[in-house]
Amino acid sequence: MDRRVFLVLLLAGCADPSANLVPTVTPIPPAPTPQAPTPVAPPTQSGNRSFDEWASDFYSRAVKAGLPASLLDRELAGLVPDPRVESLDTRQPEFAKPFGDYIKGVVSEDRVAIAARRKPAIATTLSGIEARYGVPGDILMAIWAMETGFGAVMGDFDVIRSMATLASEGRRQQFAEDQLMAALRIIGSGEFSRAQLRGSWAGAMGQTQFIPTSFLSTAVDGDGDGRRDVWGSSADALASAANLLAKGGWQRGQGWAREVTVPDGFDYSLTEGPREVPDWWAQQGVRRTDGLPWSGADQAAKAMLIAPTGAQGPAFLLFPNHFVIRKYNNATTYALGVGLLADRFGGMGGVIKPWPYESALSIGDRIVTQRALAQLGFDPGQPDGVVGVNTRNALRTWQKSRGLTADGYLSQDMVRRLKTEANIL
Repeated sequence: MDRRVFLVLLLAGCADPSANLVPTVTPIPPAPTPQAPTPVAPPTQSGNRSFDEWASDFYSRAVKAGLPASLLDRELAGLVPDPRVESLDTRQPEFAKPFGDYIKGVVSEDRVAIAARRKPAIATTLSGIEARYGVPGDILMAIWAMETGFGAVMGDFDVIRSMATLASEGRRQQFAEDQLMAALRIIGSGEFSRAQLRGSWAGAMGQTQFIPTSFLSTAVDGDGDGRRDVWGSSADALASAANLLAKGGWQRGQGWAREVTVPDGFDYSLTEGPREVPDWWAQQGVRRTDGLPWSGADQAAKAMLIAPTGAQGPAFLLFPNHFVIRKYNNATTYALGVGLLADRFGGMGGVIKPWPYESALSIGDRIVTQRALAQLGFDPGQPDGVVGVNTRNALRTWQKSRGLTADGYLSQDMVRRLKTEANIL
């Protein structure tokens, strides 16, 4: 055998059998993606521990909700609660203003005179708004008058600080945080600056007092300048109010309410009860106090009867538009005041049946009344001193069971009767 061949074979036999295998390579794991730290608000250093803790927690939730950290850094850093807002929010009046006194204060001759002077200058604006949204100009002027005195008193509270103060207190945290988020979005959009967002202590802004969420969803440009300036433009403010009511279900051509009379022996337990058309109410003896016929639109509308100061005072049939006004402020007093003021602006007379004399009830009297009703088996709901629908319904049921006029009106006499029967001193 050739010596060279022999050497090749010899070397091949002695070689490592694994030499021809592909070596195993252990992969290097990729470096972990760094996780962004949870945003933490800059310390407010307010000296109020609960406020600072709330602010830090809100900051994190606001970032998660999509608000830029840079916006929050700028607007929340150094924020401190407003003691004026704290005082106004927790202040509980000892006496409730009687219904009739409230209405007489709202539907004042001064307001009627101011409206008469202001109306000609904005007549074209109002007619254009009514044509677009269907809401009468007098209703809008009444809201304008009630909310800010025709734009004279809009409030000068910093909306961001006010909402942060309310949110940190916890009682109305969700509402206040919603408004705070909305106000921050307005600032972040560049539409208005922090300095321009001034309003009431509770966050209502502009000539027709829009809360920030309503501003974002409902405010409109009424004067055609491309801005929604509810502070500086009465046209924008009035058109925005009309848009809010239109979205709330305002019915074109339909009234809001009318004063009515009821017959002797009327069953007042029907008040705040069924909603029926005027013909149904006529069958119960209910008539318009002014003696005029119902319009076609009103004849088809279902109305509720109320007697806000009991059997001794005026009664009203409330049409659906009354309840739309309450989307602005959910109080019977407010909506009735707006409607009656609008009637005066439109040249109508005031309430025909006089408001009776009413003595104010302390919050203690109202709470004791609720406790007495509950003790006697008539559920008024939580004894909170607010005489709402539940309390009035319980009172009507008690009155009817005792052979009294079941008008649901809480007078001093009713307070005394209930305290005596329940043996509450």
